[in-house]
Amino acid sequence: QAQLVESGGGSVQAGGSLRLSCAASGYTYSSNCMGWFRQAPGKKREGVAIRRSDGRVTYADSVKGRFTISQDNAKNTLLLEMNSLKLEDTAMYYCAADPGIWTRCYAGGRTDFAYWGQGTQVTVSS
Repeated sequence: QAQLVESGGGSVQAGGSLRLSCAASGYTYSSNCMGWFRQAPGKKREGVAIRRSDGRVTYADSVKGRFTISQDNAKNTLLLEMNSLKLEDTAMYYCAADPGIWTRCYAGGRTDFAYWGQGTQVTVSS
């Protein structure tokens, strides 16, 4: 069964760091497109960091230079390193995967991924 499980969220002061993890089943981990999204109350879901299976990685403009997406292939885990966190980074963060998205597999592209985790909350305070 397809399964994505996020962990690593929590509360942190502005300027701090968090590392999110997403454990994936084998066939979701090998999807063409995988990445991290976030959604804050009253706001639309947005792509934060997206990785295509050919290695192409894109980030939302708001997180460039602060967030890094990576994979631990030995553990089938998708990671998101978040540094220099800001108040506006507060949101529920989700990992997602889709086996078919290709051309629009980038931050700002498709958001209707086939598989989603349950989400992990990130709260940044001043």
